[in-house]
Amino acid sequence: MRQWIALSLLCMSVLLLPVSASAACDAPIKFGALTWESGQFISGVLKYIAEDGYDCTIEEVPGAGPALETALSQNDIQVIGEQWVGRSPIMEQAIEQNKVAVIGNTLKGGATQGWYVPKYVLEENPGLRSYKDLPKYAELFKDPEDPSKSRFMNCPSGWTCEIFNTRLLKNTGLDSIFNNAHPGTGAALDAEIASAFEQHKPLLFYYWQPTGLMAKYDFAPLAFPAHKDACWQDLLRADGTADCVSGFPVSPLGIAVSTPFIESNPELADVFKKVQFSSDELNGAILEMSENKRSGDEQALAFLRKYPSVWQAWLSDEAASNLAAKLGISLTGEAITADATVSSTNRSTSLSSFPSWSLETPLNNTLASVVQDYGDVFRTVSTMALTYLLLPIERLLTTMPPWLIIALVSVLAWFGVRKIWFALACGAGLFLIGAFGLWGALIDTLALLIVSVLVTVVIGIPIGIAMSGSKILRKVVTPILDVMQTMPSFVYLIPVLMLFGIGKVPALFATIIYALPPLIRLTTLGITQVNHEMVEAGRSFGSTHLQLLIWIKLPQALPSIMAGVNQAVMMSLSMVVLASMIGAPGLGEDVLQSIQTLNIGQGLQAGTAIVIVAIIIDRITQAFGQGKRARQKTIDAGRHPIG
Repeated sequence: MRQWIALSLLCMSVLLLPVSASAACDAPIKFGALTWESGQFISGVLKYIAEDGYDCTIEEVPGAGPALETALSQNDIQVIGEQWVGRSPIMEQAIEQNKVAVIGNTLKGGATQGWYVPKYVLEENPGLRSYKDLPKYAELFKDPEDPSKSRFMNCPSGWTCEIFNTRLLKNTGLDSIFNNAHPGTGAALDAEIASAFEQHKPLLFYYWQPTGLMAKYDFAPLAFPAHKDACWQDLLRADGTADCVSGFPVSPLGIAVSTPFIESNPELADVFKKVQFSSDELNGAILEMSENKRSGDEQALAFLRKYPSVWQAWLSDEAASNLAAKLGISLTGEAITADATVSSTNRSTSLSSFPSWSLETPLNNTLASVVQDYGDVFRTVSTMALTYLLLPIERLLTTMPPWLIIALVSVLAWFGVRKIWFALACGAGLFLIGAFGLWGALIDTLALLIVSVLVTVVIGIPIGIAMSGSKILRKVVTPILDVMQTMPSFVYLIPVLMLFGIGKVPALFATIIYALPPLIRLTTLGITQVNHEMVEAGRSFGSTHLQLLIWIKLPQALPSIMAGVNQAVMMSLSMVVLASMIGAPGLGEDVLQSIQTLNIGQGLQAGTAIVIVAIIIDRITQAFGQGKRARQKTIDAGRHPIG
């Protein structure tokens, strides 16, 4: 037995020796998977250098910015390919504790940021040049959700830029004129900007460069005073007290690495310090990524093959030769082999016998054309939905005192379930939400929920009735419902956002799309399962089709229809977090912000509020959805409890 164990250990050591001898790195290097174009491109370049130039093993770890920064400080990952210096409190604290270092100067001249408007807005309004001119031109940027004020498009909640932009709005006095709109995600912000440019509309927004969008459209910055570092450091704090106004700093871009990485890979760390792109090189790469629909790794590969003279100076001679050989080029940029392979993790594209078919470009072009040609029509629909549906219900709920809403819900709960303890629990749950400081967010969520359910019922029940009486219609509509129910919600969030603008209305339409299928299906099912003998009895007494529907089919199908309403309500509520990603306020916004800032307490409070609302709505709608006999049993049980 001992001989077999010894022989096994010997074989394992023989197999492992070549691996350890050939690897320049002691352990795999974990890169944070960044979500923005410049970060993806720079990370791709660094990964190719480390893997193909220095024979290291590479892994990628996905996550939001604060999560990756925290992981870097704990050495759970080793490299973040792009870091804006001085922008993140998490990184600043990690640097002070010597857990992290930001090395190199990735972008020559640094990255810029600021408040922008489309260039055509300045051309059409010559007097608008500075932030001080905004009060005179506020009418250009009217907020469709609050026509009494204008709108400033901030960056997503939880980002550092959201904090200093909010402080700047307050310190400049513009917060009394402009609403501080949060798009939820970077993609939503990009979609709103692109939609405004496609329709030649005015928009006031915060943005930064290098980015692909900055290269695609003509942005015009608004002038601010010179940068004052002491003021800026206070503006970075949400609890800052200074009332100063400062211009935006030019931020150096570097590569964030953990301290253990520098200690164990000094040669590679020295290479990363030398990595630098000009603004033209980086902006050009990002624009190519966007126009050619490339990933960051694909664009990095194209850049490395095209510009060997740029990266050769960063690497040692041996590493440069290794990388050039893997790229299939000489160090002068000439191709030397047609079948060169570039080793990578999850980056290589395998050959396939399938044809290259894609609907991506035609669909994108179609959407852009629809936005350009019919954008005003969709925005009119958006305004009508806001004016006549969302805002009136929101104002009604806002004007009602909280105690009245709590009392009404408690009474409704008692009528539905006929249990005092449940009614008291509903009231206590709503009181707890208010005590958490989330009453305003709850009102926003309830307004969106009420309108979406009303519209869903108005659309869904008639379609379900029509489908119950027509086999042809069922065959046509059922596949559409399958697509609506199984298509990931993220897929239609951006098109809806491009068409209707950021905020509550796109969230409303996205919620309706998601909640319609179960109501239509259960309405159809309930009517088709009505007892055939009852229908025949109605016909024998001379009832018309409408009378049969109203007096026989619908009452018999009511439990199934109410079950559909219950499912529509619950699915609408499940969309609140996704809706916050496209700028809809409410409880979901607090959840999203907690994710982006790693605020566990905030996320737990908002999540608890959503759970409370879900339980209250589910139990009440289930109770009212019971048939007459089942409901009478519930009432009797509430009057005469067993035991």
